[in-house]
Amino acid sequence: MAEEDSIPLVDRPIEMGLTGPTTTVFLVGVMAGSGTLVIPKALSDAGWSGILIILAMAAASTYTAILLGRCLTILRSRHVEYHGHIRGPYPAIGQAAFGKVCRCLITVCVDFSSFGTCVAYLLLIAENIGFLVARFGFDMPYYYWLLAVVLVLCPLCWFGSPKDFTFIGVIAAVATGVACVIILSQMAIDAQRVPPAIHGPVLLKPFLMAFGTICLGFGGHPAIPTILVDMKHPEKYVTSITPAFLIVVLIYLPLSLVGFLVYGSNLNPNVLLTITPGPAIFTVQILMSVHLLTGFVLLLNPVCQEGEDLLNIPHQFGLRRVLFRTALLALTFIIAIAIPNFGVILAFLGGSTVTALVFILPPVLYLRLCAMTGTWDKIDIPLHEKVLCVEIIVVGGLAGATATFSAVEALVSG
Repeated sequence: MAEEDSIPLVDRPIEMGLTGPTTTVFLVGVMAGSGTLVIPKALSDAGWSGILIILAMAAASTYTAILLGRCLTILRSRHVEYHGHIRGPYPAIGQAAFGKVCRCLITVCVDFSSFGTCVAYLLLIAENIGFLVARFGFDMPYYYWLLAVVLVLCPLCWFGSPKDFTFIGVIAAVATGVACVIILSQMAIDAQRVPPAIHGPVLLKPFLMAFGTICLGFGGHPAIPTILVDMKHPEKYVTSITPAFLIVVLIYLPLSLVGFLVYGSNLNPNVLLTITPGPAIFTVQILMSVHLLTGFVLLLNPVCQEGEDLLNIPHQFGLRRVLFRTALLALTFIIAIAIPNFGVILAFLGGSTVTALVFILPPVLYLRLCAMTGTWDKIDIPLHEKVLCVEIIVVGGLAGATATFSAVEALVSG
């Protein structure tokens, strides 16, 4: 099956749902957050082969995101209870394919990866704000900034689902686009000021961790089904997913390549701490902090919906929702205090649960759903597509396992 419309559709337009362009903006907002700041360092650690890894990762991630869209369409065409809004659509797909055990497994992966990324976002925001205000002689411990960020995020996280906070996705995408233009401009200026870049040898452990970091940069899959179910026309998911991943590549690749050529092995895990300070970078730090704040809300939302479903918290806004989501924010603050190394966190998540959600589960679920028999029409998958799915599962699984091992070793060693 090569086209999305080859699956019988039962979806009806959602009156207050997301449009196609808005969905694309949301997807960009989910993915191009921390990756904008950390993938330049990942490319430096991986060497020139990192360019191929970024391109391959982008292509594979786009394809598996489309597979998730197909799985969601199949789910809705076969089960009438999923025609409207779905809480936890990714786990629901797993349950339809393999039962409740698979639903629980996917729920754990989605919540762990989304929650862990939110912790890393908190650390990045606090670092950016602390670095910014320190330039004006105002220095405070980073955990004060963490607490301030959490307080700002509280009311934003109380919104229900993506269709309730369209403005957040737009703000995230616009902030990232403007920030990238400014970063590239400042890198071009630095190219004439800094010493010639030195490109050291590629070492195994940093290389493997770079894979995990790059994977996380395209790892919006935990939130993708949550966004797709809020579309006005869910059957048009391909026209929203494909341009979103293309935009993310156009953000990551120039930043990483120029950063690698200008700074080489001197790149900091947060690229903003490598670029020469000045008004332009101050502006970027503000913009990226805004993006990370909005990205945090988008990433935490699937975790919130799953938890509320488990605790039978009503869909409508109320005190129970406020208390539950505030408690989740407090937990992210505590973990950020305990593990203040966002680079290792990102590499670990990228190699473990994100790899499973991006490269392993989408093709497995798709192959299973298409192979199932019932009262619905049979779905035949071309042989080349089956081979591609198996190849993504095997290569992604092996690479993710090695990246996870390297990240765990780095985390244990301090």
